[in-house]
Amino acid sequence: MQRRKMNSENVSRTRLIVSVMWLLVVGVVVACQPAQNDGPPKEGVAAFYDGRIIRWIIPYSPGGGYDEYGRMIAPYLEKYTGARVDILNLPGAGGMRGVNELFHSPKDGLTIGMINGSALVTNELAGMRGADYKIAEFEYLGRIVADARVFVIALASGYDSFEDIWKLGQAVKIGATGLGGSTYVDAVIANAALKMDLKIIHGFDSSSVIRQAMLRGDIVGTWGSWGSAIDAVDQGRDKIVLQSGNQRGPGLADVPTAFELADKLDDPERAIAILTAWESLHAVGRPVAAPPGTDAVKVQFLSTALDNALHDPELLDTAKKFGRPIDHVSSAEMRQIVNDAMVLPDDIRELFVRAIRGEL
Repeated sequence: MQRRKMNSENVSRTRLIVSVMWLLVVGVVVACQPAQNDGPPKEGVAAFYDGRIIRWIIPYSPGGGYDEYGRMIAPYLEKYTGARVDILNLPGAGGMRGVNELFHSPKDGLTIGMINGSALVTNELAGMRGADYKIAEFEYLGRIVADARVFVIALASGYDSFEDIWKLGQAVKIGATGLGGSTYVDAVIANAALKMDLKIIHGFDSSSVIRQAMLRGDIVGTWGSWGSAIDAVDQGRDKIVLQSGNQRGPGLADVPTAFELADKLDDPERAIAILTAWESLHAVGRPVAAPPGTDAVKVQFLSTALDNALHDPELLDTAKKFGRPIDHVSSAEMRQIVNDAMVLPDDIRELFVRAIRGEL
């Protein structure tokens, strides 16, 4: 009986081993079979991207606006390229670390990146240390958005409008991040254009720290992007009192533009020239680009995929839900915008360079 039991157990083990081996063989065979597509086989550049991995560099930490845009759009880029899109966050040096990485990445069409356009244009103009790229040499796929720049004040500050501060005749304190950062440059340029003397307190670690200082009453307000300001405005803590554009933007119909105030100056021409250059930088916005020298066919394919993604109804619904506006322009338009931003009159270029370097 014992021997029969042992034989039975041996037979069971043998059958189990054979079954497992068979399943492994079947698994290998199935894995080696080509993927079955619902549609016809892809050809040309579409076949190249099908099933590949695209590395998407985001030059800031997870959780910020750039990262949120990237993660929101990535599934739709996958939809229209057939590739998998992997987000790679490379924060550092005010966005320059990630952009330098993009600039020097392989030109195989499998690396793209989002750029903080206006900051990187100004850094290059000023010859900032670490700007190891040429903004005009990127292969642009298009632009996601160009956020309006807005001046925000704390409701608890006691001021109700920008003109209240403008006509005060004395300086009030406003916050900014590091010298040469976008919030600092915005404040300096607005001061110069509108002949103001706002006292810029710089060196805050981030926009959130600036907001805390506004809540404490240490400063009155700050410049920044509309996207960064909207949460505190919606929560009833802050108020937008001025915007940078030459036209009032959607959702900001009650907020005057800097151009409107410039028209009230005794000599508005200089102010308008400064504000026009400032606006050309803002128009660069948040473009998506590939490394210089990437094959033109792949650039066109990726540009079309980005265009399709940014016009996908589902993405647009999601973007609206989360307060992330989409303001797409094509790759060709993007190249022209960058070229325009790099061409400034000598005196205004010098003003911007000095502002970026923290000399004003």
